[in-house]
Amino acid sequence: MSQGVDFLLVGAGELLTIEPDLGEGPLGVIRGGALAALDGRITWVGRTAEARRAVWLLRGGRELDARGRVVMPGFVDSHTHLVFAGSREAEFARRVAGATYQEIAAAGGGILATVRATRDATTDELVALGRRRLDLCLQHGTTTVEVKSGYGLTTADELKMLEAIQLLAEMHPVGVHPTFCGAHEVPPEFRGNTTGYVDLVVEEMLPEVARRGLARYVDVFCEAGVFGVDEARRILEAGRALGLRAKFHADEFVAIGGAELAAEVSALSADHLLAARLDGVRAMKAAGVTATLLPGTAFFLGLPYAPARAFLETGVRVALATDFNPGSSFTPNMQLILTLACTQMRMTVDEALRAATLGGAHALGLEAQVGSLRSGKACDLTVLDVPNHGYVPYLYGVNHVQTVVKSGRVVWGQTLQS
Repeated sequence: MSQGVDFLLVGAGELLTIEPDLGEGPLGVIRGGALAALDGRITWVGRTAEARRAVWLLRGGRELDARGRVVMPGFVDSHTHLVFAGSREAEFARRVAGATYQEIAAAGGGILATVRATRDATTDELVALGRRRLDLCLQHGTTTVEVKSGYGLTTADELKMLEAIQLLAEMHPVGVHPTFCGAHEVPPEFRGNTTGYVDLVVEEMLPEVARRGLARYVDVFCEAGVFGVDEARRILEAGRALGLRAKFHADEFVAIGGAELAAEVSALSADHLLAARLDGVRAMKAAGVTATLLPGTAFFLGLPYAPARAFLETGVRVALATDFNPGSSFTPNMQLILTLACTQMRMTVDEALRAATLGGAHALGLEAQVGSLRSGKACDLTVLDVPNHGYVPYLYGVNHVQTVVKSGRVVWGQTLQS
């Protein structure tokens, strides 16, 4: 029996479901694919030749003809810092002239430079800045994004950031998921007293964030010279006791046991991992922790890339994300991240596309809702003006996105109305 729907897409040259049982290969490709949805949820996936028998369009519904293009789930960018004030292009110039990230930070730049600007900004100013950056994410095919606090580093300023993120979630078509990252750096007023700052995070910031319902996740920059493993454990466990899931910066510059800690606390993800030990990654795999790799950061800072092939051989689940932030990866473009993953980390095209969609959904605990195109999941997709999915990372430096659909509505680009 056919079913009524309010959204119907037909004519995809390749429909990438990211569900192997629905189509060909690891990406579940359906050639000549079609998809239908009702009230923002997918109700049917199959071939265009079968669509007219399977569904019928309700009055007022919309039909899109993909006209031979590639259709895939919207990108799930599971690690960003896109709400902040100020910019750091002067630091970029210093770095390309030879200064290291650590040297710039020691001179008062880095994260603390953004902290100063963000503390001076109002909530409305942060919302306006964040909205423009979310627009860029959407235009490049991202439909779900995680956004962290961490440029306030006082209770009031962290709450201000999270309130701005909440307002963005309410007004923008991109699905926004907030993370409390008050332990992003030790602020100047606590320099030399990291324990005192951890006390503030655990005893004041986290309870207030949880009381106001301003975050879903808790993050710590677990790194030499910032927060050690014991300090990170204390914060992550305090967050868990308040209902916040752990997903945190681990082993970016030095292997200090962040990957192992992620396994110990059953984190959703451990992110960066440029210096992680393979034994730690194996422990993550056994614990079901996603390894979120951020090749844009290695590219922008000129660092060695995470050994993705070695990680994949352990069987650990991998996600890709932009790390969109003003200092170490200033890009909203997940298509560029795909290219870097393939060329610099030796991931296959199929591995990278899966990591940028369903992998990111797992890193947010949202795999039942987004990241692939299956009945019951959100109708979040992008139409790409390329002849096949291999072109997405292959033809780089351009935006392939023609149309973006969120919850069954066209929210950016050409409507392709038939």
